[in-house]
Amino acid sequence: MFENGELFPEKDVVSFRINKVVKRNGRIVAFDKDKITDAIFRAAAEVGGTDKELSDSLAKKVVVMINENYPPDSTPLVEEIQDLTEKVLVENGHFVTAKAYILYRAEHKRIRDGKEAKIIVRDNIPYKILWEYLAWNVDHKCDTIEKLNEQIKSGSIKKLIAEAEDVYHEEINKVAKKIIENKDAIRLIIVAGPSSSGKTTTTTKISEVLKKKNISFVLLNLDNYFKDLNEHPKDEYGDYDFEAPQALDLPLINEHLFNLMKGRTIKMPCYDFKTGRRTLDKTEFKLESNQILLIDSLHGLYNEMTKSIPHKMKFKFYIEAICQIRDNSGEFVRWSDLRMLRRMVRDSWHRAYDPMRTVGHWHYVRRSEMKYIVPFIGKVDHVFNGALPYELPIHKKFMFKQFPKIIKEYGNDAKKTDADIRARRVYKLLSEFEELDDPLVPKNSLLREFIGGSSYTY
Repeated sequence: MFENGELFPEKDVVSFRINKVVKRNGRIVAFDKDKITDAIFRAAAEVGGTDKELSDSLAKKVVVMINENYPPDSTPLVEEIQDLTEKVLVENGHFVTAKAYILYRAEHKRIRDGKEAKIIVRDNIPYKILWEYLAWNVDHKCDTIEKLNEQIKSGSIKKLIAEAEDVYHEEINKVAKKIIENKDAIRLIIVAGPSSSGKTTTTTKISEVLKKKNISFVLLNLDNYFKDLNEHPKDEYGDYDFEAPQALDLPLINEHLFNLMKGRTIKMPCYDFKTGRRTLDKTEFKLESNQILLIDSLHGLYNEMTKSIPHKMKFKFYIEAICQIRDNSGEFVRWSDLRMLRRMVRDSWHRAYDPMRTVGHWHYVRRSEMKYIVPFIGKVDHVFNGALPYELPIHKKFMFKQFPKIIKEYGNDAKKTDADIRARRVYKLLSEFEELDDPLVPKNSLLREFIGGSSYTY
């Protein structure tokens, strides 16, 4: 039942500044306020509530908060709207209903996670793959924070680190073998994955294996194919959107890819990020017979990017930080939260970028992932796990002390509610871990791409 609730004044008319949302599978659907009303009412009914009108008034308050957080015509994630719904329930004193709503979300997640292997259950990663990584974690006693903490205290974490690194490198060899077995047909490798999933290190390591077979990767730097800044699309905040595929000259990319596959020499453009302008026909480039062209891009799976190349000539490789660890309440760690921590650490030391800004910008990064990556994962040739089960205690060492000031800053900004919710969630997550010292991490580990000290040059 509702506690201490006040009806939303009937005279207040709530306008909808957004009309679409992004579902968990990446689909964009129409925004429907009534779904929020129904979800709140179902939660209330679980604890004896019967007031549908009050549910609707609270849903209107959620819409008001959405309007405060998102510019017109933006496209938030369903999860973001659900987070705001929880916040509205708590802030309006409906604690029992809020708890029922949280349990309702958890139950639906459990149902999704229990479906058959061919049913997509999280960010379009097949259930079979999720199960394999979870089973490994269970076998190695690292599927929960409690078990990881026990390994840190006992010192057995050193063995876990070695075993986790071995599994990662075994997967590198598996991908390389697939490419070698089809080397006569494959001419283009597409490496895709969300921000901070580990694409750079993983690609480097695969190339090391291929080099032993006299096969080399040649990177086509798509940054040089950005259009002039004044031609870029703008996001809902009025900023130039570098993460939209339309910011790239897609017709020119396809033309150059086609010519490279034909053995022709192309003249690549060069983009100057300081001036926001590109120079055409800047650098000559040709693909040799023992070389495979590599595209490392957020939009590598976007069909318009490589539509000029036949499917049989492409090998699509996807990497995600598939973290299969439960927190102390039994919830799985969100992959996007792990990747945000990676980026916070890397940005702070490598780019002198304030971690607070990384958190504040993350919702935009996440929406781009859901729109331009997740819907296309089902078409890849290999899914690779870039998460390491021991890394969160190390991120705690670098970032835990940053979160109080981040929460203080964003907690007072109505337009940054999403960042505040995310920061509080990650802060709570890190508080449950024992801290782990980074010298235990091998110099050639993927994790070094983010925490520094790698044997590779980035």
